[in-house]
Amino acid sequence: MIGIYFSGTGNTQYCLEKFLSLYDANAEMIRLEDPHSIDRISCHEDIIFAYPVYYSNLPKLVHDFICSNSGAWQGKRIFIIATMGLFSGDGTGVSARLFKKYGAKIWGGLHLIMPDCICDVKALKRSPINNEKIIKKSEERISLAVYNLKNGKPQKNGLGSFSHFAGLFGQRLWFINKTREYSNKIQIDTKACCICGECVNVCPMKNLSLSQGKITTAGKCTYCYRCANQCPQKAITILGKQVVCQYSIYNFR
Repeated sequence: MIGIYFSGTGNTQYCLEKFLSLYDANAEMIRLEDPHSIDRISCHEDIIFAYPVYYSNLPKLVHDFICSNSGAWQGKRIFIIATMGLFSGDGTGVSARLFKKYGAKIWGGLHLIMPDCICDVKALKRSPINNEKIIKKSEERISLAVYNLKNGKPQKNGLGSFSHFAGLFGQRLWFINKTREYSNKIQIDTKACCICGECVNVCPMKNLSLSQGKITTAGKCTYCYRCANQCPQKAITILGKQVVCQYSIYNFR
């Protein structure tokens, strides 16, 4: 078994680590953007595939990864974990439909609400105590999902027709352009930026670079918020105009 994941601020990585520690502590785990990820997938029949949901849809990076490696999924058995700030409807279903198209068998699906990581808007911000409660509840849901999977009754969160309807009309139709293309909306406050290069190092898209004493962008942002949450000067914004509260589950915990 292998766990493959995409994670912005660590929520999805954390959830997959918890899942695998309970289901198969010896399972391999690898980042989606790792250059060897597809090679490692070819060595396993069972896959736990995990990612965050944006606007009830796949991050553009995740969508492209699945489609550009369409031959890798033939005959694989895939359990999908989707993390979200509040709601997705068919967060697991959006990838399940692609995997099925490419010959995979969908093993099950799990939706997990985690603390919000969009650091430059005020919506969904919660106190540290409430965030702890959210994490605890997701840990309990992971334990139950693993128990059910081991007993041959995998959860099917987000995989049914009602969930598809809820995701499509609840959010995805209204924000379809947010994830259809990569974004060029990143703003860098050059006065605040200390040119440390941390944002360049963490960007999964190689969208940021350090050139001539300043950070430049290539217009290929997938909204993961790694850069904005890890910027020590709070100099980076994507959707909003000011950093409200930076977040990383590993720092938070």
